[in-house]
Formats: sequence, C-alpha cells, structure tokens
Amino acid sequence: MQPYAEIEGRILALMDNEDDTISLMATVAAELYQAVEGFDWVGFYRVTEPGLLKIGPYQGGHGCLVIPFDKGVCGAAARTGETQRVDDVDAFPGHIACAASTRSEIVVPVRNGAGDLIAVLDIDSDTPAFFKSDDQVFLEALMEKVFGRI
Repeated sequence: MQPYAEIEGRILALMDNEDDTISLMATVAAELYQAVEGFDWVGFYRVTEPGLLKIGPYQGGHGCLVIPFDKGVCGAAARTGETQRVDDVDAFPGHIACAASTRSEIVVPVRNGAGDLIAVLDIDSDTPAFFKSDDQVFLEALMEKVFGRI
C-alpha cells in the first residue's frame, strides 16, 4: 500500500482548480482503488433526492444502482451523517450484498462547503475487519479537503 500522504498529494494535485463534483468523484475513486491493496470496490453513491442514493463514479465490479437511506451501510452513513466502519458485513442489520465476496466495508459521508450531504464514499474489502481507525481518519479528512471547498 502506498502511504496515505502520497495518495492524498496525488489526488489534491489532480483536482487542482477542478470543481465538477462528478470529475472529482471519478478521480478519487480511481486513485484510491489503484493505490490501496485490499480496497476491492471504491465508489460514490450520490444523493439524488431526499432519502435516496444513486451510484456515481466507481472502480471495481458492478455496484447497486439505488440505495434508500433506510437500507444498508451506505444508507446508515447517509441517514446518520456518521462514518460506518463495519468489520463483518454479514453481521450488519439490513446489509445490502452488492457483491457476495465483500467481508468488510467503510462508508464516509461526503459534504460540500455548505455542509450539505452530497454523497457517501463506499469502500469494500474482501478481507474481514480490513478497515482500521487510521483509514477512517484519512478518508474523512480527504473528503473534507476534496469536497468541502465546493
């Protein structure tokens, strides 16, 4: 795995002067997916209407197309506004199995500069309990740096 500081530096350099949300999401998803071994799916689910997420830019196999706020790990992150770090997705009530191989997951709320929830960043791993507190701290800070300025 590349050091998070290196990954962040590359993402911030690539997004210099870019304010298109979809372009930023595509860049972040591609960079994280390619740079971190063990990230088996990386993508965004965008808030498209109240209480509803739809798939955005992603890397990896097919994802679920639509996720209501009251379903799954992504819905929980959107509904509560808090990062969801799940060591065992099979033990998460209402987990949506978009890929049968997923064992653990982290979902980070994404807010714009006004503080509005615009999406969630969803990362899956085929390894149980893959995500640690340092992953969460990095990803939360990265989402703020990338999307908090638009």
